[in-house]
Amino acid sequence: MTDQTSNQEQGVSSVPAQPQPKTGPGAGIRILVVEDDRFLRGLLTQKLDNEGFDVSIAADGNEGMEKIAQEKPDVVLLDIILPGIDGFEILKKMQADPELSKIPIMLLTNLGQQEDIERGLRLGAKGYLIKAHFTPSEIVDKIKAVIKESYL
Repeated sequence: MTDQTSNQEQGVSSVPAQPQPKTGPGAGIRILVVEDDRFLRGLLTQKLDNEGFDVSIAADGNEGMEKIAQEKPDVVLLDIILPGIDGFEILKKMQADPELSKIPIMLLTNLGQQEDIERGLRLGAKGYLIKAHFTPSEIVDKIKAVIKESYL
């Protein structure tokens, strides 16, 4: 017999540990990030995750629309220029669905023309952020403000 003992004999469980509940200002709030730029998507996901948000991602418009319908997140951070269907089309589809129309949408895009901003807001977006004008921390602050306005 060897000196080694099994994990069970040492009282160590082989069952993986359950993930700890998230804490922080975003705890319990589900955010879907629909962004085709991998770097920005990763940066935003990390920043939101650090705040305690439960973050889901989609890399194109079709995947984004599917996840919105399936997951019904608390907030959607949505790019406009996407492969597949664009953000404006997603907004239209969401507004046509009584259940999805209640989900607050923050647009995050490179489109900065006044007509694009007005169109996004007219289609139901709660906010319109031009990527070049905001840092990831400022974007998180804007999301928190939309959550506060929409749910509290």
